[in-house]
Amino acid sequence: MSTFTTTDGTEIFYKDWGPRDGQPIFFHHGWPLSSDDWDNQMLFFASKGYRVIAHDRRGHGRSAQTDVGHDMDTYAADVAALVKELDLQNAVHIGHSTGGGEAARYVARAEPGRVAKAALLGAIPPLMLQTDANPDGIPKEVFDGFRSALAANRAQFYLDVPSGPFFGFNREGAEVSQGQIQNWWRQGMMGSASAHYQCIEVFSETDQTEDLKAIDVPVLVMHGSDDQVVPISNSAEKAVKLLKNGTLKVYDGLSHGFFATHPDVVNTDLLGFIEA
Repeated sequence: MSTFTTTDGTEIFYKDWGPRDGQPIFFHHGWPLSSDDWDNQMLFFASKGYRVIAHDRRGHGRSAQTDVGHDMDTYAADVAALVKELDLQNAVHIGHSTGGGEAARYVARAEPGRVAKAALLGAIPPLMLQTDANPDGIPKEVFDGFRSALAANRAQFYLDVPSGPFFGFNREGAEVSQGQIQNWWRQGMMGSASAHYQCIEVFSETDQTEDLKAIDVPVLVMHGSDDQVVPISNSAEKAVKLLKNGTLKVYDGLSHGFFATHPDVVNTDLLGFIEA
């Protein structure tokens, strides 16, 4: 297994596939998953000659189950450390959901020459939580419910989420994939309950308005119009207005996990964006 150790002693697992001289594409996974969530995209882009990298965020997947460092600054610092370890230049950073927040914070602060472009898929920025300044956000009680469900019966909660809103399998006429549900559950249960519990606050309460404003590289914002987890009106539609060089691509009727349910469509669009 490929791992590296951060400055605070946390061991981070990562994958690094494809030709070492290919342009790097770095994938950032969502909560509470792992780098395995990007297997389809990594195989696709590796076959196109790209170098593809994805890590398991601290406390997630095969990385150390540390109960410290669960904040967006540390998540982004872990990415920066891995990027430096691998000496990645001119990379494309692609993040989904919480990973979109992680990617945005990293890209906003990246060293010159490290980042070429970014793509945010069903991503959390600028801010999910309902506040006085963000009145159409999601009430804190919803996230308190996540915490309660996780603490009470994480195994059942991690079946309920992918069986319902994550992939839109709760919609009438949806083509339900038991394999995707089980794979989501498998990834989630690999990680640390403590890390996942703490990360709920990270993905719901981190205000990334300034991160979006600071990003200079081209950013493709991709979102399903029927995202029940990260509603498009409070995320992508706001994010694209804050970016200096952002483009919004909306997938009509698709869910939060649209890149997993419709990989052929999404991979083609990502490839077009990267090669443009």
